[in-house]
Amino acid sequence: MAETDIRKGLWLYRTVSTMVLVVAKVLCRIEIVGKENVPKRGPYVMAPVHRSNVDFALVSVVTRRRMRYMAKDSLWKSRLLGWFVGTLGAFPVRRGSADREALHTCIELIEQGEPLVMFPEGTRRSGPVVEELFDGPVYVAGRTQVPIVPVGIGGSEAMMPRGSKLLRPVKLTLVVGAPIAPPVATDAGRVSRRAVKELTEKLRIEVQRCFDEAQQRAGRPNP
Repeated sequence: MAETDIRKGLWLYRTVSTMVLVVAKVLCRIEIVGKENVPKRGPYVMAPVHRSNVDFALVSVVTRRRMRYMAKDSLWKSRLLGWFVGTLGAFPVRRGSADREALHTCIELIEQGEPLVMFPEGTRRSGPVVEELFDGPVYVAGRTQVPIVPVGIGGSEAMMPRGSKLLRPVKLTLVVGAPIAPPVATDAGRVSRRAVKELTEKLRIEVQRCFDEAQQRAGRPNP
């Protein structure tokens, strides 16, 4: 990609993410806790809880660095929405299957030094409990030996519930947890399945903790 195209992409990303932050501050009095836990340099995998279609946009406000996203391919059916999520760094992934091409893209992006967002629940969920996670984020972190950053988002489900097409003015809070070291890889760059499963469970616990704190601060405590 030409340098001018890269600069244009970064400018668009920062413009759109700034717009998201302004709207979130005005409409939702957004609060960001633990921003210092976001690495200032180098690649990483960010692993947020997922309760609303606006989560991918909200996560972009925790850093000025451009982050890349896996997003369901159906979003590109709308030219406007596809442009919007693409500007925010998203690339399509097929839902309901192990998309090897998407995982390969994730690894390539990290090897190029770009931070990556992967929703470990796999798809948007509902309710206060973070249940069993997909092991994709830990697998990618293990293959590339980068840290994983858990994130809780409080209030987004109330802001845009499932089936809603309009945003509601509610308090929002993002809680960024401390980075988690990746599972140790062998000289060949492989990570054992057991190590991936164990760290995925640790990630689930940390995402739940961040989510509980975020909901509490947003005035919507998990029972």
